[in-house]
Amino acid sequence: MKKQIIISGFGGQGGLAIGKNLAEAGMDEGLNVTWAPSYGPEMRGGTANCSVVLSDHPVGSPVFARCTELIALNEPSLIKFEEGVLPGGTVFVNSDVVTDKVSRPDLTAYYIPCAKIAEEVGNPKVGNMVMLGAYVAATKILKPETIEKMIETMFTGPKAKFIPLNIEAFRRGMACVQ
Repeated sequence: MKKQIIISGFGGQGGLAIGKNLAEAGMDEGLNVTWAPSYGPEMRGGTANCSVVLSDHPVGSPVFARCTELIALNEPSLIKFEEGVLPGGTVFVNSDVVTDKVSRPDLTAYYIPCAKIAEEVGNPKVGNMVMLGAYVAATKILKPETIEKMIETMFTGPKAKFIPLNIEAFRRGMACVQ
C-alpha cells in the first residue's frame, strides 16, 4: 500500500496542517511517511500545498509526479493538480470554496462543505479538520481513533478547550462520506 497525496489551498486554510496530521498519524500507526510543505512568501492568503506519502514499504523520495489523492481546498488547486491524479484516484473538494466539479470521469470525487460544517460546530477555523475526517473515512488508510488521540495531544494547556470542537469537526467530516 502506498498513498501519494497532494493537499493544496490558500495559506491559512489549514492544508499544511492536514498533511502534517496525516504524516504524524501514519507514523503512530507504524507506516513509513514523508511530508513536504511548499508555500510562497505570502503565507496567509497565498498558495500553499504539501505532498504526503503514507506507505507500508520504505519511501524512496518525498517527491512524486502523480498522486493517488488530491485534497483541493480552493479553485486554483483543483485546476492545477487534478490532471496529476492517477487514474482511479480520489479527489476531495472543499465545496464551499470550489465551484467547479472534477472533470475526469476516471476519478472518484467527494464534495465536502468544510466551511458550512465548521460554522455549524462553532468555529470557522476547523474546516481543515472536517476535510481530514472526510479523507480518513473515505480512504480508511488510518484509524479514526489515531487522529482523535493526536488531536488530544495537539491541544494542551489553555488550548485544551479546543479538543471537543476539533474532534466534532473531524467526526462531521467523516460522516460526509460514510
